[in-house]
Formats: sequence, C-alpha cells, structure tokens
Amino acid sequence: MPANIAYYVHHHGSGHVMRAIAICGALQNCQITFLGSNLHYYQNLIPAHINCIHLPMDTAVNTDEHHDPVNPVAGLHYAPLNIKGLRDRNRLITEFFSNVYPLLLIVDVSVEMALLARLCGVPTVVVRQHGIRTDQPHISAYQSASALLAPYPSWMHRSEEQWLTDKTLFTGGFSRYQSIIADSSKECSCSVAILTGKGGTSINVEFIKHLASQCQSWTFDIIGIDVPELDSVPANVIFHGPIPDPYELLSKAEIVIGNTGHNTVMEMASLNKRFIAIPEDRPFEEQLNKAELLEKAGLATVINPIHLFSTNWQALLTSLRNTEPSWKDTIDPNAINQAANGILSVYDSIYGQQSLTV
Repeated sequence: MPANIAYYVHHHGSGHVMRAIAICGALQNCQITFLGSNLHYYQNLIPAHINCIHLPMDTAVNTDEHHDPVNPVAGLHYAPLNIKGLRDRNRLITEFFSNVYPLLLIVDVSVEMALLARLCGVPTVVVRQHGIRTDQPHISAYQSASALLAPYPSWMHRSEEQWLTDKTLFTGGFSRYQSIIADSSKECSCSVAILTGKGGTSINVEFIKHLASQCQSWTFDIIGIDVPELDSVPANVIFHGPIPDPYELLSKAEIVIGNTGHNTVMEMASLNKRFIAIPEDRPFEEQLNKAELLEKAGLATVINPIHLFSTNWQALLTSLRNTEPSWKDTIDPNAINQAANGILSVYDSIYGQQSLTV
C-alpha cells in the first residue's frame, strides 16, 4: 500500500515550495498531496502526480472581518477572529485529514498547522528554520511533532536543548543545483550577479545604481527584480527580471550578492560562489541568524541593509575576487534522499509499512 504523505507549503516566498518539490521527488511510490495558499503560481513546476489542495488565504478580505488585537493567544503565532478564509481553509484541511488514512503530514512551516494536525490525531514531521525559535508556540509545535527535519548541516544550528537536537534529522544542505559540479572556469572577470527572491528585499533600484556608479569596471546581472522603467540604465547593469532558472547567470558571476533566505544560501553552497550576504528583517531573526553563522564559518561577507550606501563596494569586490570559496561542509549530495528516507522511517515507525524505502 503506498504511503499517504501530505506536505503543507507556506505561501511566503518561494523557498518552501521549491523544497517540497525536491523532497517529494525522492518519495517514490507514495501518494503525495500539497496543501497551500499560493500553489497556483508554481503549478508548472509541481509534478503532475502530486495532488494539490488550494487553500484560501487566512487574512481579511473586507471590512466586516477583523482581528481583535487585544485578544492574543500566547501559544499561537496567528489566530485572528472573524476571518472567513481561515474558517474555510481549516474546513478543507480537516476534511482531508478525515478522508485520508493512514497519513503523515510534513509541515513547512506553520505552528498552527502542526498543532491542528496533532489535535486531529495526524502525525507530523515539522521542518525547522534558522532564527531564535525558543518561544512558546514553536516549542509546542516541536513537542507535538513525531520528528523534526532540518534541511541543513548540524553545524548550522544554534545551541539548544538536547531534546530538540535528538528529535531532529539534519539532512545536510541541498538545492536545485544539487547535482551540478561547480566550475569556476565559467566565471567572467569582474562579473557580479545580484539575486533577490519573493520575500521582500532592501536590494532596490536605487542601491543598484549606487553600486554600479561606484564600480564602473564591474558588470552587474540583476535577477528577480522586475525590469524598472528608467530613463537611463547604467551601462554596466542588465536587469533580467524574474527568471525560472538563473543558473547561467550565477555560474558566470565571480561574486553573488543576495539575501540570506534558505534557498539562496544553499544555491550559493551548491555552486561554490563568493557570496555577499545581506540579511533582511524576518520574524525570529531568521536571516540575521543565518548570516552570522555563515560569517563565522568564513562562507560569506555580511553587509547589513543599513550599510548598503556607506560600504566601499569597489574595495570589497576587488578584495573578495582574490579569495577562494569553499562550501564543502554545507552541501550533502545525499541530503534529499536522507530527508525522504527520514520521512518514510517516521511513517514506518507509526504505521508499520516495513517495505518503504527510497
């Protein structure tokens, strides 16, 4: 009997869905369902055999809906009142839980989803993220889970209570460029790629023009930012807009500038790039925490957003291009299979499906 695996995909940014696609690609002979609020955008990337349940957003859509700000719940991050989308999504989720058994749910990520599944008697594997997550809601979600999965190496986690470490499968890092052999011979002299995702960034057109004017002997390929309507674009800047796969542009760059979202960091590791990390303001200091770990390990040069216009970029780029990057302890070539095997091991421990292997 195929294992029923559901995967809750958080809608913020693209990292969660790309990780879900990678991991579920290694879950062979399983019935897989994605649950999420922004899956339509990625429909052409999600394999056809994966069932998708499209959840409504859990935010207000008219003035009749409101959240009472003086009525917080200490054990939850987000529990608004009078939101129709929240009622509708929970109905769809609990109907799915009721109709599909046996079932294991991967939660990437939501405290409320993890706890809702536990209240419905559905076992979970909760994906861990960087940042300071010692608050009551996160601890409750981690306690409720049958296992925790960290899609990065063990050296990238903060000091923490032993029970959390013992409950966590550290897969090692992985990205969509997992199988590519990094090749520095493709790099073009004095070439920089600037990579931004969908989660919000301080890397904007004003900064790019400032950077290009400081570093006129360098060329800059801008990936992710919509092509701006400008009277004049600096001669050493090319805006490519959002593109599905920036591999060619990243591989030719001597240096990459980007934020410290999980996917960006792991892609830099897979391609073994010199990386200038700009950590953005995220809940629980996620990007700042990751940037500090990378800087301590000598894997990135960190520039905080407040210093974007005061940094001597010409000196920094010139200095950095004379270094040799080495991300060898970050990426694990077997990480995706380790994640899939870990998930199936949890399923096996609960439901006794002894033949489940990747």
